[in-house]
Amino acid sequence: MSDLNKLTIAEARDALKKGDITSVELTQSCLSEIDKADALGAFVHKTPDLAMDMAKAADVRKDGGDLNGIPLGIKDLFCTKGVASQAASGILEGFKPEYESTVTSQLFADGAVMLGKLNMDEFAMGSSNETSVYGNAVNPWKRGNSVAELTPGGSSGGSASAVAADLCLGATGTDTGGSIRQPAAFVGVTGIKPTYGRVSRWGVVAFASSLDQAGPMTKDVRDAAIMLKSMSGHDPKDSTSADLAVPDFEAALTGDIRGKTIGIPKEYRMDGMPAEIAKLWEDGTAMLKDAGAKIVDITLPHTKYALPAYYVIAPAEASSNLARYDGVRFGHRAKLDAGDGITEMYEKTRAEGFGNEVKRRVMIGTYVLSAGFYDAYYNRARKVRALIKRDFENVFNDGVDAILTPATPSSAFELGSMKDADPVQMYLNDVFTVTTNLAGLPGIAVPAGVDKDGLPLGLQLIGRPWEEADLLNTAYTLERAAQFVAKPNRWW
Repeated sequence: MSDLNKLTIAEARDALKKGDITSVELTQSCLSEIDKADALGAFVHKTPDLAMDMAKAADVRKDGGDLNGIPLGIKDLFCTKGVASQAASGILEGFKPEYESTVTSQLFADGAVMLGKLNMDEFAMGSSNETSVYGNAVNPWKRGNSVAELTPGGSSGGSASAVAADLCLGATGTDTGGSIRQPAAFVGVTGIKPTYGRVSRWGVVAFASSLDQAGPMTKDVRDAAIMLKSMSGHDPKDSTSADLAVPDFEAALTGDIRGKTIGIPKEYRMDGMPAEIAKLWEDGTAMLKDAGAKIVDITLPHTKYALPAYYVIAPAEASSNLARYDGVRFGHRAKLDAGDGITEMYEKTRAEGFGNEVKRRVMIGTYVLSAGFYDAYYNRARKVRALIKRDFENVFNDGVDAILTPATPSSAFELGSMKDADPVQMYLNDVFTVTTNLAGLPGIAVPAGVDKDGLPLGLQLIGRPWEEADLLNTAYTLERAAQFVAKPNRWW
């Protein structure tokens, strides 16, 4: 078989089990493509020797699980034992953990092969993968005949780019305000953020602890179901991990959603929404209705406060989490002048090690947590968050099974196009996604069409808490109806 790197996880799994291919062949196909794709900036720490050793072990094992022998990319936010894990930040330069994150431990226990670490926005702070110490990750798609490089989205931009370009069969991502779903939509792949607590956060470098959640980024919904099962489960090392049984998500993919109720929130019909996004949303609604679902209009009245609440809560938690990076214990330490003390070391190390966006959010977070502003900003944002969560609870209590919205307010934009813009303009890329993080709900982005320039557009489905199986089945139905098969033209 040729072009093994283009297989889905399910296709490769079946071929491996039949003996039609070996993991070594599959892994080598991916490694060859990775070496040809440096222009995409997706892989930032390649691990070919480790990958081949893991592939050989998988071929010997043969009777492993669904991921046995499957080559994956790992976002640089996940700690991987003995392999650089920098969170795309200069302040963690040279850091190689002596431990493995729970997520990667579970993937590797199921036989997955690690191809290397993937690019991302620094500490997952960004919507375009332009804040990375490694440089930009690039979208494999181009706009028409333009040569301009496009963003793959953020913060999981490297994961998105690698999966869309067939450099790996799947990748891990993390989602704090849309960082799996937005990049998935920008590159035409599937990305799911599970319910908060479904997947362990242990060994994942923290951004905002009450919002962060890991999930898979894959070529289709079935692959997302396969990867999510491996990534999920209770972890006693993570106090926020839910002690719940993990369903067989793949077995839930029946494609039958007759009798299900899909809500269409009026608050997501934003002023100035591009006609192509509105049309895609209408088409997706019709697809689900044709599949037998009942479509109802719903209201989520506090949606308009989601972005401001998010950009108070997330920086506040980030300022606390990032306080540990001080040059004392690990990572970068600034060179000091004679007479400098511990305070100067902290200041110089953090000034040199953190990028501008991280500094901006740390400063915002410190401000909203400071005396005199804590109640005015942080506590008020927490109250708004509770109202947003209640909005969703009311809708689900009224019988809605899932909510359909656009995934992004536009298709992928040019890298550098927002360089001189107000940072708030960049933050608006999360307008459709942050509510699920604030409410702790599962959300999935599915490619459903293209814009006038041939760039992918995605739709988002938001589900009930802990009902990822049902959500994946609805997404599977939408995927089959949309029949999105477009692929980027190879230019790298």
